[in-house]
Amino acid sequence: MQITHEHQSLYDTTKRFIEEQINPNSKEWERDGIFPAREVFKKMGDLGLLGIAKPESVGGLGLDYGYQLMFAEALGHCNVGGIPMAIGVQTDMATPALARFGSDYLKENFLKPAVAGDMVAAIAVSEPGAGSDVAGIKTTARREGDEYVISGQKMWITNGTQADWACVLCNTGDSPEGGRHGNKSLIVVPLDTKGVDRRTKLDKLGQRSSDTAIIFFDDVRVPARNLIGSEGKGFTYQMQQFQEERLFLSASIVQAMDNCISETATYTRQRNAFGQSILDNQFVQFRLSELKTEVEALRALIYRAADDMLAGQDVTLMASMAKLKAGKLGREVPDACLQFWGGQGFMWDNFVAQMYRDLRLHAIGGGADEIMLGIISKRLGFGGKKKA
Repeated sequence: MQITHEHQSLYDTTKRFIEEQINPNSKEWERDGIFPAREVFKKMGDLGLLGIAKPESVGGLGLDYGYQLMFAEALGHCNVGGIPMAIGVQTDMATPALARFGSDYLKENFLKPAVAGDMVAAIAVSEPGAGSDVAGIKTTARREGDEYVISGQKMWITNGTQADWACVLCNTGDSPEGGRHGNKSLIVVPLDTKGVDRRTKLDKLGQRSSDTAIIFFDDVRVPARNLIGSEGKGFTYQMQQFQEERLFLSASIVQAMDNCISETATYTRQRNAFGQSILDNQFVQFRLSELKTEVEALRALIYRAADDMLAGQDVTLMASMAKLKAGKLGREVPDACLQFWGGQGFMWDNFVAQMYRDLRLHAIGGGADEIMLGIISKRLGFGGKKKA
């Protein structure tokens, strides 16, 4: 992917916003376990940052996905991991299917306000018994006249306590013969609707500044026109939506890992032991160099996937590889860097310790490493049915 002056300008705008509006407040938000999503998203919407690759007809900038990935990469300058995740839900997880398949009514009433930052969005797919196994969801939406009546439970919902609406994956019929995929639908559910309970905010190991909720649906009635696209196509829509989610998740932590490495180099250069700096040890030099090489390889893989997407190709394989690599490095880089900080690295407020907690989720959320390996194996013809 060629980085133009326009790409760099968007990157710089995003970085400046983070440095001025997010990082000065992040410790308070981490302590509180929530950030003011409406306030932050409105400011981002005013800058055009929530609709970079969305059509101009809904208030977006109408740019290609390469610009969206530059935005995601710039979010890595956040000194906590929860805020980029929450932003990514708004831009790359809850809204792609709506932008691609939603009716004019849905775009006007839900997508357009999300792009403007006037509404907060959530994606509701995972359930207590169906995280990686998306087809195993139990939440149902039965049709009654001009309404869907939704019942079930969704788990680990980012932005869940603050969101105005959620893109909810439901079962809208019995499983058809030959599989569990043809009875799924995506439905936009306003979260102030009677029967919605999202009071339970989860207490997480990391990404604490991002509120995450359990959402219960007890005979929640929504208009049938809130269906995204066609009934029974929700699984397909969600699989397509996952590709943008996984590329976003991969790109959003590249800079954070770079920062782990550079801050560790600075600290080890200043810290002395046994008559020399820690960085004077060849092992430390080599390990940091190796980590930096791995991060650059991930960045190249993401850019390769972006090129394929811009060329109109199926990016399932490349996006899955990028997500797998990002998840692994999200564990390896902070862990290796923390070791070189010694006891100081184990302090709660240390940036590397923050990334140690926050980036661990990237090997789980959006498709666990094992799911990525399964997709990659099938795509390469190593096992299971090879994808066309």
